[in-house]
Amino acid sequence: MIKKLLARDTAETHRVATPLELLFDLSFVVAVAQAAASLHHAVSENHAGAGLLAFCMAFFALWLPWLNFTWFASAFDNDDTLYRIITMVQIAGVLVIAAGIPAVFEHQDYRIVVSGYVVIRLAMVTHWLRAARDNPAHKACAYRYAGGIAAMQVLWVLWLFVPPGLALALWVLGMLTELLIPAWAERTTATTWHPHHIAERHGLFTLIVLGESILAATLAFQKGFDSGVNLISLAAASLIIVFSVWWIYFEAPSHLLNLKKAFLWGYAHLFILGSIAALGAGLAASVDYDLHIAHAPGTTVAAFTTVPLAVFLLCVWYVQDCPGQAGVRKYLLPLGALAVLAATFGPAPIHVTAGIALVLCIATRLVQSADQRVAA
Repeated sequence: MIKKLLARDTAETHRVATPLELLFDLSFVVAVAQAAASLHHAVSENHAGAGLLAFCMAFFALWLPWLNFTWFASAFDNDDTLYRIITMVQIAGVLVIAAGIPAVFEHQDYRIVVSGYVVIRLAMVTHWLRAARDNPAHKACAYRYAGGIAAMQVLWVLWLFVPPGLALALWVLGMLTELLIPAWAERTTATTWHPHHIAERHGLFTLIVLGESILAATLAFQKGFDSGVNLISLAAASLIIVFSVWWIYFEAPSHLLNLKKAFLWGYAHLFILGSIAALGAGLAASVDYDLHIAHAPGTTVAAFTTVPLAVFLLCVWYVQDCPGQAGVRKYLLPLGALAVLAATFGPAPIHVTAGIALVLCIATRLVQSADQRVAA
């Protein structure tokens, strides 16, 4: 059945992720796993700089389509036949990106990734054109989204043919332009996104990305058992770090009070989610280092755990924790980030980082409990 793609009520009760959205997220499990695994191998082979650049470009190609679809679905999802088919085309595009990620890391070949990206984004254009047709009040906004996204796909295809010396600068310019499209489109009539739904969707994607770090801990157990090397303490430290990331992210409520704050909160998740994925790659590289099969220096390997965790702590503090806190609690996560960075250069950096992360979890809970007692 084909229905009108009408804007949904922002105050709708019991709004949760749909089975189609969960299937959409499932495709990203594969793609994020490819990006994290490729970064892991790049770090272990001492190609950290090139690997990090490839990871950033690949992860952006995954994150932005997920973000745009999630906010669109929050505003217009009607779950009719056409909506499902268009979304499934987007899922196919995600899998094309996943298939092309190894070529990005190994040969700096972006053709497959760009092809998958264009498939996802042109399907998104179709969604927006339907919304423009069925919602006169949102027509200008929807047409701006559709036109801006479509124009960018032409530019991304042309980007494949630019000289290598200009590729990075033009990619940054294209990325910034993509990020400006929503701000430009929403200046007409803001879409009717649902705050609770958006917070839940980002939380679910955070859990997906955290799975890569859990996989790294599992890898430590497995390789330790297979090789006879005792990696139990490394696996335990990895799990503590993963549990702490989960604890800290979900400890503070989301601040989606208006469109301006929502833009800041949503875009900050590029760094939150990217840092979690990179953290998983760093933990996996630490396993290689302890097994003496990594070619990178210990400080480099450690930095791919400590730096992503520090970035995560600062971003969560800025967009979720800091706005609602005062006193000591307001400075816990920044101080923790500094301590984590310092651990990079000390002995047993992963174990020390795990200890810092655990202390942060305990401290935030104690301070929160104290604040609640004062409020009562």
